[in-house]
Amino acid sequence: MNRTKSIKNLVYGLVSFAVTTLLGIVIPRLVLVSYGSETNGLLNSVRQIFAYFALLEAGVGAAALQALYGPVGRGEREEVCAILAAAQRFFRRTGVLYALGVGLLALVYPLLVRTQLPGYLVVGVILFQGLSSVVKYFTTASVQLLLRVDGKNYVLGNISMVFTVLSNVARIWLMSRGFGVLWVQGAFCLVDLCQAALVAGYARRHYPWLTFRAKPNEQAVAQRGDVLVHQLSALVFNNTDTILITGFCGLKLVSVYGMYAMLYGMVASMVTLVSSSLNFALGQLFHRDRERYRQVQGVYETYYLALSFALFYVAFLFIRPFLALYTAGVEDISYQDHWLPGLFLLMQLLNYGRNPSNNSIDYAGHYRQTKWRSVLESAINLVVSLVCIPALGIYGAVLGTIAALFYRTNDIIVYAHRVVLGDSPWLTYRRWLRNGVVLAVLLWAGRLLPRQYSGYVPLIATAALTTVVVLAAFAGVNTLLEPEARRAAWAYFREWKGRPKRKNG
Repeated sequence: MNRTKSIKNLVYGLVSFAVTTLLGIVIPRLVLVSYGSETNGLLNSVRQIFAYFALLEAGVGAAALQALYGPVGRGEREEVCAILAAAQRFFRRTGVLYALGVGLLALVYPLLVRTQLPGYLVVGVILFQGLSSVVKYFTTASVQLLLRVDGKNYVLGNISMVFTVLSNVARIWLMSRGFGVLWVQGAFCLVDLCQAALVAGYARRHYPWLTFRAKPNEQAVAQRGDVLVHQLSALVFNNTDTILITGFCGLKLVSVYGMYAMLYGMVASMVTLVSSSLNFALGQLFHRDRERYRQVQGVYETYYLALSFALFYVAFLFIRPFLALYTAGVEDISYQDHWLPGLFLLMQLLNYGRNPSNNSIDYAGHYRQTKWRSVLESAINLVVSLVCIPALGIYGAVLGTIAALFYRTNDIIVYAHRVVLGDSPWLTYRRWLRNGVVLAVLLWAGRLLPRQYSGYVPLIATAALTTVVVLAAFAGVNTLLEPEARRAAWAYFREWKGRPKRKNG
C-alpha cells in the first residue's frame, strides 16, 4: 500500500508540478509587464513577510506531524484523533493571532517601506494575501497533517493543481483586460478559500471517524517550542534575504532577487516532490524497523543527491538565457547578473542536499537536542548578511545565507549519522564528493552550450536534451560507484515486481 501511495504522490505530483510551473512562469512575466518591477517587488516582499507569520503556529504542525507517523502506521485511530484535537486547539489560537498580525502589517508596512505605490494598494495586497491563511487555520490545517502522514499528498496536490489553474486563469484574464493588481489578488484569495472548503469536504468523506472532540493529547505536541526554533531557522535562511534587500536595497532589487529565487525554486519544487512522495513511508518505517530504514535511507540519499545536483546544475546553465527572453521589454532594471546564478546554485545544493539527513533527525524527534544549532545558524545568517550588504548589496544577503547553510548542513549530516543512525557521516560525505566531482566536470563542459537563444522553443529543446544527458551522467556515476545502494535498489525493485497480485474475493 505504501508503494502505491508513493507512486501516486510522485506521478500526480509531477503532473501538478508541470502545470503550476508553466503558470508560475507566465504570471510573474505578466505582472512585470502590466504593473512594473516595483509592484512585483511588493508582492514578493509581502509574500516573504507572511512566511514569517507561520511562526505564530509555534511549531505545532511539525510536532504533530512527527507524532502522527507511529499511530497512523499502526492504525490507532483514537490516538490520531487525540493528537489532531490538540493540534486543532493551537491552530485556532494561531488563526486569531494571524488575523491580528495581518491588520497590524497593513497599517505599518506603508509607513516603513520606501515605495511610490499608493497606500491603499499596499494595504489591499496585504489583506488579500493574509485572509486565506486565516481561514485555513480555522478549517483545514489539522486535516492536511493527517493526509500527509497517510500518504495522500497526491490528494492535496491534485486539489491544489485544479484551483491553481482556476486562480491563474482568472488572474491572466483580469490582467489582459487591464484590471488593477487588487482585482488580481482578490481573485487569487477567493479561489484559495474555495480550495480550503474542498479539502475539508474530502476529509469528512474519507475519514468519517475523524473527530476533534477527543481528549487532546497535549504531550504529542509538547516539543512545539523546540520545533519553533527549527522553523525560525528555516525561515531565516529562506526569507531573510528578501527582507534585508527590501530594507537596504529597495523593491526593484527585491524583484531581481525574487526572479532568481522563483526559477531556482521551481527546480527545488521538483526535488521536494520526490522527497515528499516518500516521506510518509520512510517516517513510518523509521518507527517500525530501524535497520531496514538505514538500508532504504542509503538508497534514497544516493539517488536523491544525484537528482538534486543534476537539476540545479541545469537551472544554473539556462537561467540567464531564459531571463534574457523572459524580461525582454522590462527596462526599469536589468535582470541579467553574472554572479547570482552560481551563488544560487551553491545555496540550493546546500539547502536541499541535506534533506535526507535532516529527515532522520525529524523522524527521531530530536528537536530539543538540536535547537541551539538552529539558533547558531540564524545568527550566522544575520551577522554575515548585515556585515556584507552595505559593501556588496544583494550579494551580501546571499553570502550570509550560504555561510549559515554551510555550517548547518555539515552539522546535520554529522548529527544524523553519529547520534540518530549510529554510523559514519563519511557515508554521506563521499556521496557529496562524488557528485561534486561530476558537477565540476559538467561545469567545464557547459561552456560549450550557447549563451543566447532566439526564442523559447530552441531554449526549451536544448534544456530538455541537456537534462536527459545530465541526469544520466549523475545517475550512472552514482550507480556504478555505490554498490550497496545499487544492490539494495535492485533487490527492492525485484521484490516490488514479484509481489503477487491480489485476487478479488
